[in-house]
Amino acid sequence: MENYSIIIFILTIVIGLSAFADKAKLPYPILLVIVGVGIGFIPTMNEIEINPEIIFLLFLPPLLYDASFNISPKDFKTNISTISTLAITLVFLTTFWIAVVAHYLIPNITWPLAFVLGAILSATDAVAAISITKGLDISHKTITILEGESLINDASALVAYRFAVAAVMGSAFVIWQATLQFILLLGGGFLVGFVMSKILAVILKKVHKNSNVTISFMLLMPFVTYLIAEHLHVSGVIAVVISGLAIARFSKKIFPESLKNSSRNLWDIIIFLLNGLIFILIGLNFRYVLKDIENDMLVPYIGYAFIITIVALLIRFVRIFLQRINLQKGFEKIRKGKRKISEDALLDFKNSIILGWSGMRGIVSLAIAIGLPRFLKDGTPFPERNAIIFISVAVVLFTLIGQGLTLPWIVRTLNKKEKQKKDTENQQIEKQLLN
Repeated sequence: MENYSIIIFILTIVIGLSAFADKAKLPYPILLVIVGVGIGFIPTMNEIEINPEIIFLLFLPPLLYDASFNISPKDFKTNISTISTLAITLVFLTTFWIAVVAHYLIPNITWPLAFVLGAILSATDAVAAISITKGLDISHKTITILEGESLINDASALVAYRFAVAAVMGSAFVIWQATLQFILLLGGGFLVGFVMSKILAVILKKVHKNSNVTISFMLLMPFVTYLIAEHLHVSGVIAVVISGLAIARFSKKIFPESLKNSSRNLWDIIIFLLNGLIFILIGLNFRYVLKDIENDMLVPYIGYAFIITIVALLIRFVRIFLQRINLQKGFEKIRKGKRKISEDALLDFKNSIILGWSGMRGIVSLAIAIGLPRFLKDGTPFPERNAIIFISVAVVLFTLIGQGLTLPWIVRTLNKKEKQKKDTENQQIEKQLLN
């Protein structure tokens, strides 16, 4: 089957399975991943080689742009403390602790290799969590935090990954240089995104009466912004996010309602198809990752992947509940008649549990893993490359299928308990009034 035929075949499956998932009330991302694994083992199915650069160019910019375009700037600012904690602090904490576990648990994994594995698995995929929880009764705050996390954490993970790979390649790691480069990458990305949004705003002011031209410019914007930022060696992720946030504010002021609806409908279709392709590709590639692993190491590597999944989940829960405590302390402090933290920024138990369980890995982890160099600078093979890729893919599947299948049940259970609590409180108030 030719590659273009495979893509059409996959898209057909995506659309069909999504319709089936709605009727069966199943999370369609999980269904797509499982079916993707099954399709991958069809003997006549050709291998679809994932080019990480293509993944980052074709998938990441539109998904980030769409999320940044839809997120409320006010809500984003309100929850910036939690978002930055999850997207920056938690990413580096996860990288460190996965590295520690991998180094002492997995044979032949040196410290540099352990940090490579940690960086690969440090960023969560909020696209999966939001897709799975769509239609469930989740607070707007939780969705805002998940979307906000997804806008920034990829940049943090990619920075950690670059330094970890450089260490394997023989470069010395200097903390102040790494910090400076991280700041320059983010600052440069912010500047590129800001400039590109201003350029697009000028163009849209002149052509916004022509809906086809306007929507076409907006569709091209994330790809162009990402390419320019990466060409300048700054963060393409941050550049796309900043441009999306800026154009979202601009479009609300000058776009007529009909143009907003047309643009929204087109973006919804594009994002739907991209998400479907992502989950199918994750499943499809399991067979081809599996073939490079020796049979006697298969069970141990799956065991290591499971342990790393648990460790990453525990780290996320600990950090989220610490953040909940810190926010409460900040809320209780009053300076000059004003609270340090607003009440809207606080996390309750329900939000904390959902945020913790939504820490699934996805296409970014897969693309980074498969993009590992094959050879070192001296021409020798990259050590333990197959093991790192297999464990990474296994963790992605564990989180998507394990957490993904149970997340809707957790949300429903928490909602039910919350409702019961409110009903009990209302009954007590009614009794007090009657007495």
